[in-house]
Amino acid sequence: MHGVDVDPQGRCAHWHSEVDVVANTCGACNKLWACSLCHDELADHRFVGVDKRARSIMCGACGHRMTYAEYGASCPSCGHPFNPGCKLHENVYFLPVR
Repeated sequence: MHGVDVDPQGRCAHWHSEVDVVANTCGACNKLWACSLCHDELADHRFVGVDKRARSIMCGACGHRMTYAEYGASCPSCGHPFNPGCKLHENVYFLPVR
């Protein structure tokens, strides 16, 4: 997982609470990033969202990969809770549904 000051579960310099353990894939470089702010600081291009059907989200606690539909309040594999505020940024991480 890429980012600025990322810990083993994916918390970064921008988002570092107990529940900030979700990484998202950039559609341009196909790398997992702790957050889009980390991406935009370190990459040579802007973060590009991905299709909601792709397994583009990863739980930093256990490494489980999931689609947008599988992503919820907690990891479906290990049960680690996710930050509910992440949903506010879905327009950054995912392409609009057509």
